Amino acid sequence: MARAWAVVPAAGSGRRMGAAIAKQYLPLRGRPLLAHALAPLLATPRIEAVVLVVAPDDDRWHEVVPEGARLLTATGGAERCHSVLNGLAQLEGRAAAEDWVLVHDAARPCLAHGELEALFRELADDPVGGLLAVPLADTLKAADERHRVARTVPREGLWRALTPQMFRFGLLRAALRDAVTAGVLVTDEAAAMEHAGHRPALVAGRAANIKVTGPEDLALAEAVLRGREERQCV
Repeated sequence: MARAWAVVPAAGSGRRMGAAIAKQYLPLRGRPLLAHALAPLLATPRIEAVVLVVAPDDDRWHEVVPEGARLLTATGGAERCHSVLNGLAQLEGRAAAEDWVLVHDAARPCLAHGELEALFRELADDPVGGLLAVPLADTLKAADERHRVARTVPREGLWRALTPQMFRFGLLRAALRDAVTAGVLVTDEAAAMEHAGHRPALVAGRAANIKVTGPEDLALAEAVLRGREERQCV
């Protein structure tokens, strides 16, 4: 299959965590959260290199990345979409248009190797690409301006988007450029592809692939990783 690359936007401050340091550097199981997010990507031989996108004044990432890792860096932008575009720019001249690019959240420390394998397996011959996602199991409620239930939203056909999201390099870069130019600040890469008229594939991921947004998520990630370590020791 085509070569693969990864982009990890890690330029945010994580204000909602209320911590003194950026969220991606908070300790988790003895290592920074970012180290856990990078580990499965760096451990996958199919990925040629990982582009880590950091804030202009961030020099802590040196403490996180293993020596000799297949890593490139780029400077973050105002929003996630700008940061990912900057990361893709680092692949210019390295990645071919048909190569794969996996974009993974720096705040998702629980990505499993099996999820990466599922992406590569399910999307091997796909002309566009797709994303890890989980079908919604909860009942959904739409609220009014007073935070009272306005209606129940049918959950059939609804999925929760995860990362990595994996698309062809040329298509993704063009789609993100077009969205930003149009003033559409997409919150994930699949939305940029949708804006460009593509229909990304949904690949079943794992509910444990959580995004750490608040303190309670950090505790949940701790439990997920601890459980994996304990199963490996059995």
